[in-house]
Amino acid sequence: MTDRQDGLEGQEGQDQREANEGVQDDESLPRRAAAELKAILEALIFASPDPLTPKAMFRLLDTEPKEDVLAALAELKQNYERPGGLQIVEVAGGYQIVTRPDLHEWVRRLFHERTTQKLTVQALETLAVIAYRQPITAAEITEVRGVNTSGVLNTLLERHLIKIVGRKQVVGRPFMYATTREFLIRFGLNDLTDLPKVEDMAEALGLDAPILIEQSPSEEMLPLEEPEDTSSGSIH
Repeated sequence: MTDRQDGLEGQEGQDQREANEGVQDDESLPRRAAAELKAILEALIFASPDPLTPKAMFRLLDTEPKEDVLAALAELKQNYERPGGLQIVEVAGGYQIVTRPDLHEWVRRLFHERTTQKLTVQALETLAVIAYRQPITAAEITEVRGVNTSGVLNTLLERHLIKIVGRKQVVGRPFMYATTREFLIRFGLNDLTDLPKVEDMAEALGLDAPILIEQSPSEEMLPLEEPEDTSSGSIH
């Protein structure tokens, strides 16, 4: 065999080995990519101040196929089903990494949560009426609860748990209130269909179930004409 033939065969052998190594690398790439993608999603969900929606995930990972992102998300959720201090929850159409409910007392000790930060019973009652009967006016809430709710409404507005969504087409055109995305996040709800049964909520708050039943206003709701009204937080 000539030196030229030896060289050719040696080159062919090297090319074949490199090709085989390339195939092995290609086969292992999806596994590494999936693990990295899952790690990226975990970091994004953890770092996001608000629930991270699939739409936001797709935008941030626009170079990755959507099916790969969803597959990594599903695997990440499965990983968090194991016993531990954290869990992934679906809230307000997005995902958050949060502490497990049975550990909240320990977390409160860490942050020395003050009782003044908690909602009063009156605020919870008002919030429940709004949640189940929204949109609703201040006068209608007062009629349900039997007490003036102006101060409570201002508190709920300041905490971004409710918002002004329009005016009712009646004399005086009073503001109408509804719950916010922050309300969903605060109470761990994905949407309003996740609200507890009316009977359970009424029993917990000491109210009659019928007053919490969602009712559509008989009069048409007018849109807000003055945007600044929503930010003022004044009660009409």
